[in-house]
Amino acid sequence: MNRTTQVSTEQDATGAPSPPAVSGAAPPLTLSSGAGTKSIGDRIRAILKQGGSTWTFGVLVLLLIAFWIMNHDFFSQANWIATTTYATEYILVAVGETFVIITGGLDLSVGGILALSGMTAAWIMSTGTVSSLPIGFVVLIGALVGMGTGVLVGLVNGVIVTRLKIAPFIVTLGTLGITTGLVELAHAGQPIVGIPSPLTTFGIENLGGWIPQTVLATGIVAGIAGVVLAKTRFGLRTYGIGSNVEAARRHGVNVRRHVLKVYVISGLFAGIAGIVVLSRFGEASPLAGQNDNLNGIAAAVIGGASLFGGVGTIFGTVVGAFVLSVLVTGLVIANIQPFWQPVAVGVVLIVAVFLDQLRKRIADRS
Repeated sequence: MNRTTQVSTEQDATGAPSPPAVSGAAPPLTLSSGAGTKSIGDRIRAILKQGGSTWTFGVLVLLLIAFWIMNHDFFSQANWIATTTYATEYILVAVGETFVIITGGLDLSVGGILALSGMTAAWIMSTGTVSSLPIGFVVLIGALVGMGTGVLVGLVNGVIVTRLKIAPFIVTLGTLGITTGLVELAHAGQPIVGIPSPLTTFGIENLGGWIPQTVLATGIVAGIAGVVLAKTRFGLRTYGIGSNVEAARRHGVNVRRHVLKVYVISGLFAGIAGIVVLSRFGEASPLAGQNDNLNGIAAAVIGGASLFGGVGTIFGTVVGAFVLSVLVTGLVIANIQPFWQPVAVGVVLIVAVFLDQLRKRIADRS
């Protein structure tokens, strides 16, 4: 008889017959509940299937508690403002990145777009202040030009990806290099100053002393993006392309046009982030957005977006952005050298991608 199917009925030490057992097999470790008995592995798999924002929100809460234990000033007004302000930059680049990732793509150029958009907006604004035009009009035109720059680069990314059929990773890595070089060339590598006061005032003023205006504006923009992704046909098509591009095409979705729009959206949000950063610092620096390629992808993936496509939410992305922001300000307030910040973000990103792959394997087996 086969060893794996042989049934043993030997007596135990007390002389009582032992229950039948399959030779060579060990029973799974289980946890009992009123609803029945489940193995620990089953429970872990169930948690991973829930995925995304569920466990990310738990990580955020644990980080908040840990940093508060390390320094009780973590929940001070000043640190709250710093944390939420940092988060605005991450949220904006990550929201656009989320649309791209859900379709199964990737946009590595968001940091360069942010810097280039800020530079073009700052140049328009600083030049316009010496003209006779109303200052509010100058700020508006500068902001629109900055966002338009982001849209233009996003359009270039989308056209190359959809028309030339080049991998998004390669395309956006190339445009990252181009935009970074243009930023350095734009003002000989020097920051542009002389930003009109209406914009800089917007960047530093708070509502009630606790809510920065940039945070409120970012929340509104992210909320609109969340509704578009979750409640509109555009969002449904975005998920459909990421889940099964051929099925989406058979259902009448113009995949090429839709993917192009998604890269334009990513460029637009990176452009908006450039304006927000410009308002916060009062100058356009060539170094702006340096790590936002990593931060944008990290926030989206930490928030539950799958690099395999078809999965992700704006709410999860916002939570993921706050995880990064809390890490940055928490390490500072804990007197840990700032050089550890990208290390921490990189570690969290790797863990998030690993969990995403594990979740996909579990879903495939199911």
